[in-house]
Amino acid sequence: MTDKPVLFSYFRSSCSWRVRIALALKGIDYETMPINLIKDGGQQFSKEFQTLNPMKQVPALKIDGITIGQSLAIVEYLEETRPTPRLLPQDPQKKAVVRMISDLIASGIQPLQNLSVLKQVGQEKQMPWAQGAITSGFNALEQVLQSTAGKYCVGDEVSMADVCLVPQVANAERFKVDLSPYPTISRINKALLALEAFQVSHPCRQPDTPAELRA
Repeated sequence: MTDKPVLFSYFRSSCSWRVRIALALKGIDYETMPINLIKDGGQQFSKEFQTLNPMKQVPALKIDGITIGQSLAIVEYLEETRPTPRLLPQDPQKKAVVRMISDLIASGIQPLQNLSVLKQVGQEKQMPWAQGAITSGFNALEQVLQSTAGKYCVGDEVSMADVCLVPQVANAERFKVDLSPYPTISRINKALLALEAFQVSHPCRQPDTPAELRA
């Protein structure tokens, strides 16, 4: 139980970024094992990594003698084993709202514009496909947040929903989505990016970030 956790991560992976944010918020020291999703046809397809995570996806976290895949499962495990600071409210209704928003992003938006899907769509259609998926999801998310948000996604405490929001907004910016119709999303994202945990976990500051993308 004393070994330092190891996060298998790719700097640009939004799912990996979620976990990096949660680890930073909870002050958990960890090692990064970069898995380049592009190099060598994708290092996630190596036999060694498939043994670790049969889904051939990042992130995966080695912690407490087990290996966990799927970013929200990792965040939930961290929440249950290292509950301070809290990323899920104690109130059952607020907790359900946090999980709803997290799933809206992690299940309803991000997979539709993920690298594996974009490869199937074809090079010339990737940008409009990703823009359509994100815009459709953000239309719903903006409406939800208008009734749940305080300073952050659910009230004034940072939660798992915020951990999911910031990486997805970064994806939207990368795919040149017009964010002007989403003032609530944009306001919350700006507030979160001012927090240290969201800065140190940022894709531009990872061990595997290419030199030209570092900040």
